[in-house]
Amino acid sequence: MTTRPLLAALVAAGVAASGGASAQGSLNVYCSAQVEWCQAVANAFQRETGVRVAMTQKGSGEVLAQIRAEAQNPRGDIWFGGTGDPHLQAAEDNLSAEYRSPNMEQLHPWAQKQAADSRYRTVGIYAGALGFGFNTELLARRNITAPACWADLLKPEFRNEIQMANPNSSGTAYVMIATMVQLMGEEEAFTYLKALHRNINAYPRSGTGPIKAVARGETAVSISFVHDAVTERVAGFPVGNATPCEGTGYEIGSMSIIRGSRNERNARRFYDWALTPDAQKLGADTKQFQIPSNRNAPIPEGAPRFENIKLIEYDFARYGQSAERRRLIERWDREVNSLPR
Repeated sequence: MTTRPLLAALVAAGVAASGGASAQGSLNVYCSAQVEWCQAVANAFQRETGVRVAMTQKGSGEVLAQIRAEAQNPRGDIWFGGTGDPHLQAAEDNLSAEYRSPNMEQLHPWAQKQAADSRYRTVGIYAGALGFGFNTELLARRNITAPACWADLLKPEFRNEIQMANPNSSGTAYVMIATMVQLMGEEEAFTYLKALHRNINAYPRSGTGPIKAVARGETAVSISFVHDAVTERVAGFPVGNATPCEGTGYEIGSMSIIRGSRNERNARRFYDWALTPDAQKLGADTKQFQIPSNRNAPIPEGAPRFENIKLIEYDFARYGQSAERRRLIERWDREVNSLPR
């Protein structure tokens, strides 16, 4: 599930006055979930353990780029949330550390498989399906039927009405490209993306940027994870959502300890804690609607259920590879993003 870029929050309530908290050390968390969830996780872990938490929130593509840039001198300790493909790429590139949490057996099979595929350098913490968000009031005023299929997004009535994030910085957008390639085959997928480009009005950096634009009435339709559309609707905005009739991909939001972490003991402590039902319930408490990875964590009421969605067999192993991600994004830049609109 991808987030606002370059938004940083130092979460340190009460720590300055507490010598006991300082004695527990510190932890630098890069978070690619919604900022409200990031802050709740940081506050709860800090309150329960006394560890001083510094939380930086960015989209998953940006965090991966930052971890690469800092590889010789890591500044972060753990990466929480964001689409699983960049986490798998970090694991492949030896940017994350192997760790097998004692809480692993409590997780759904898809979360355990994410860990096994990465040689235990990342783990699934939530899942969510890709689809559409749309502003119901805007569509009604313009007499446009809400999209129900990928094919609908190419219709002339959606000219300049759609937003999709930029895959160079957004894991959400990369999942969309990888989904189309798996659903249609690569050549047909890029033909589709070129046609879709004519109806795109902006490619924001953040994966949640398009659905927030839908909520504000700045665009009619977004390509988003559908749980993010539910979040905006629950907040009172006129937002609907749908998953494509042809089938769609999904994310396994993940968590990774950064290799060379200066605070690895606290990073492992956070990792174990974040896999517990109580910690995963914080997503629902902050009005986030992903499916949690711990089998004993409650599924938020209103969360889109996988059994009601036509999902493709998303190949995380292949599309989580650095070379494949780089190749597809470079092709998108060259053949799609360079086109006039």
